[in-house]
Amino acid sequence: MTTEARYDIVAIGNAIVDVISQASDDFLDEEQLVKGSMALIDSARAQELYRDMGPAREISGGSGANTLAGASTLGRQCALIAQVADDQLGEVFAHDIRATGIDFDVPPLGIEPPTARCLIFVTPDAQRTMNTFLGASQFLPPAAVDADLIASGAILYLEGYLWDADEPKAAMALGIDIARENGRKVAFTLSDTFCVDRHRAEFVGLIDDRKIDILFANEAEIKMLAETDDFDAAVAETAAKVEILVVTRSEQGAIAVRDGKTAAVAAEPVEKIIDTTGAGDLFAAGFLSGYIEQRPMEECLTIGAIAAAEVISHYGARPEADLRELVKNRLG
Repeated sequence: MTTEARYDIVAIGNAIVDVISQASDDFLDEEQLVKGSMALIDSARAQELYRDMGPAREISGGSGANTLAGASTLGRQCALIAQVADDQLGEVFAHDIRATGIDFDVPPLGIEPPTARCLIFVTPDAQRTMNTFLGASQFLPPAAVDADLIASGAILYLEGYLWDADEPKAAMALGIDIARENGRKVAFTLSDTFCVDRHRAEFVGLIDDRKIDILFANEAEIKMLAETDDFDAAVAETAAKVEILVVTRSEQGAIAVRDGKTAAVAAEPVEKIIDTTGAGDLFAAGFLSGYIEQRPMEECLTIGAIAAAEVISHYGARPEADLRELVKNRLG
């Protein structure tokens, strides 16, 4: 018998501090950056880009951490398993995550490698181009995975971004096994087409082995996963292997498929899109909050759309408005 969950969501994710700056298309061309993409960079390149970027804001990020921040704002009890270094950005990250009401108890590593940072260039059209130095976050060891913590979370949430390095990959695999043994749900986000491209066989393996209950993807990611340009075919193929498939489609809204039935919602209106960083992360936060409350799929999608719309209306990937109030006003 499954014991009652102490946490709604426990996430294993990257501990990253986002450094956000406005930039022109010309700047991206000069720096040979692919607009709208996420690239992994080394320490030297991180220092180079930081030197060349304009005035910047430092805001704690990391995909899974952003999702928890949104879920916590929506009233969920959350805990994070992630790795920082014993440095200034590590302190910034730990403070921010705890200030959001999220439990975070993984001890820092030494000072090398430093805490991960993502240098984000936002162009006038609100597209964000991300350059991530993974630093300490890619050395999250399986030993950091607290079995009791995983067992006490109704949902284990994992981010595809963390699948690049061996240690965190092993940590996530261990987390999945613990969640499965304790009758908990496993949610997984594909994160980025680059992640799917690099790890497609392993992601498909997890799905084929029925280790994922709730899968989050956007339109490009689901097509790449299924190796087809036919959106409907990609959705049908993947939805048959998970309890719930959630696919976001930018301004076209989002869909969820459960038990062969598809629910769809339109995107929530946004007066002005400022920065699309974190849109997918916050969508997952809203959807999972609705799921935990056992709401219908349409309402889960709507809460996701509300959270995503809020986060793209300002800089940074963490919510600034009261999401619970926004949901109440919209859904009652």
